[in-house]
Amino acid sequence: MSRIKHFLSNKLYSWYLYDWANSAYSTTVITLFLGPYLTSLSKSSEVEGLISYFGFQIPAGSVFPYTISISVILQALILPIIGAFTDYYRKKNIILGFFTFVGSVSTMAFLFESNYLFASFLLIISNFSFGSAIVIYNSFLNQISNEDERKKVSSVGWAVGYIGGGLLLVINLLIFQNYDSLGIDKGLSVRLNIALAGLWWAIFALPAILNLKFNNQYIPQNKASFILKSTFGQLNNTFKLILNNRVALLFLIAFLLYNDGVQSVISLSSLFGQEELKLSIEFLTIVILVVQFFAAFGALVFNYFADKIGEKNTLLYLIVIWIIILLYAFLLLSNAYDFFTLAIFIALVMGGIQAISRSVYSKLIPNGKEAEFFSFYEISEKGTSWMGPFLFGIIYQFTGSYRYAILSLTVFFVLGGLILFFTNIEKKIINNVKETI
Repeated sequence: MSRIKHFLSNKLYSWYLYDWANSAYSTTVITLFLGPYLTSLSKSSEVEGLISYFGFQIPAGSVFPYTISISVILQALILPIIGAFTDYYRKKNIILGFFTFVGSVSTMAFLFESNYLFASFLLIISNFSFGSAIVIYNSFLNQISNEDERKKVSSVGWAVGYIGGGLLLVINLLIFQNYDSLGIDKGLSVRLNIALAGLWWAIFALPAILNLKFNNQYIPQNKASFILKSTFGQLNNTFKLILNNRVALLFLIAFLLYNDGVQSVISLSSLFGQEELKLSIEFLTIVILVVQFFAAFGALVFNYFADKIGEKNTLLYLIVIWIIILLYAFLLLSNAYDFFTLAIFIALVMGGIQAISRSVYSKLIPNGKEAEFFSFYEISEKGTSWMGPFLFGIIYQFTGSYRYAILSLTVFFVLGGLILFFTNIEKKIINNVKETI
């Protein structure tokens, strides 16, 4: 019992456990169930192949990617303000708890049957809250680890998250395959699994909310007027800092591009599998379950490669692999066996590219500005992207082809890779280390 108590009260373990908690949302909700569910829900309201979506006439297949795009555009507009506010508020674990509560409750609300517009609204709220919580969660990385530890801590965090998301998928699969014996229909089993992700998120987030308490030495008081005034003043200063920090800015742009592609592939894979290859939800659940554990392995393996060849070189190799994956999906992907095989390769590279990217970025930002800088980073971090889903939705709307839609995502990897290639991040990291000594 004492060991469990120690584990739950340890700041580092609490930080890991929050990744375990929130990964359930990105895997069960965004990656697996919500894309096919929202598309099926939308198709039931189609008239001559189109539905009314907040005043626009679009095909049902574009509803999910467009809704994801809306939620992330809101993040792009508001997260920098939340980040600045968080850095000026001593008890940022309380803010973490607030967005966790809103996100988990709006996710659990999917349990109740609704139309596609209300389901879209719940997705916007839950995904926005998810992104807001991740900004604060990521900002703790610099406080729970030093310069030398961050790459390892970031990689372990991703690995723990993938395992946690994978374990919930086991429960999801059991519920989905046995809904008859549980006395519920197929639609309710899907909604129940989505709601369970919200409950999982809320429960396992508690240690982080309770234990990640750090005094901000830069803030002399917590008066509301001071915080609000300082928030917008500091936000302006942060924009200037980013614009003047050429290396951090270029890396951020590169990351926002190539990781938008990563997140788009992750969030749209189930939709592609169901609609283009006619794969069942049961099969997709098994595939994504396997993916979680291979992704955990990949996050740790590429941490080893980064030690040997450097973080930047590792990221560049990973980007090339992603481009090959998308070309294969466009040209050759045709059946369940191909989908499963490709998913394994995606799993191995998606954990590595995200863990190493977070580690690199944490080394490029100034002390005391973690939440502000990570608010810009989060615009395309775990489970959140808008450019990719928007482009995917546009291409599908005009071509009617999911293959051309998935191929269009290569542009993000090409552009992001080119910017990263010409950015000297190693020199900047060395200079930042010297400044902190």
